[in-house]
Amino acid sequence: MPGSMGVHEVCEAAFGCWPALTGFSMAASAIRPGPVAWIAQGRVTREHGHLMQAGLPDLRAKPPAILSICTNKLSDTLWATEESVRSGAVSLVVAELEAIDFTASRRLALASGRHNVPVILLMPYTCAGATAASARWRVSARPSAPNRFDPRAPGFPRWRAVLERARQAPHMTGKVFDIELNNETLSLSMVSGMATDPAHAGPARAALPHGHRQRA
Repeated sequence: MPGSMGVHEVCEAAFGCWPALTGFSMAASAIRPGPVAWIAQGRVTREHGHLMQAGLPDLRAKPPAILSICTNKLSDTLWATEESVRSGAVSLVVAELEAIDFTASRRLALASGRHNVPVILLMPYTCAGATAASARWRVSARPSAPNRFDPRAPGFPRWRAVLERARQAPHMTGKVFDIELNNETLSLSMVSGMATDPAHAGPARAALPHGHRQRA
């Protein structure tokens, strides 16, 4: 899952899935004690909005302290990500960026292994091509669970995560995981009765952009 050792790419299934990336990554990652470095490239935040730290208690029982870093260029984002890993001052590095190539991902993978700090890369639906990441997830939001108190109200949030690539478990490539977050116990579970068959790897066709938004 995202947050285990190495570099993990979490990509949109289609345009507009960015809030799902944030929720899935923070809920599913095994964060050790210590702050999290959150690096956001300006081009991404202009499209999808900034992280709303006030929403983190809805995802984790003990939300980590977030060190927010804003960058302008992709090269600055990659530099800040690698330096955060090397610093030894954080338990996890999350970077929102537009793309990454094999060479840059290899540098991050080596730094992650050397300094024992996992890296999560949040990227748009256009993410494609070979990288050195341990895994690539393609994530989208699903209809929420039925609300047991009010059928007209939203229930527990759900996400669909397709494991598009897995270096350590290639036999799992294409597996579909429908995951539910119980926001009372803040625990994750697989949703029974929903699709778990292999899915077509790759980005879905994008919807038209809807402008700037904020995320939980």
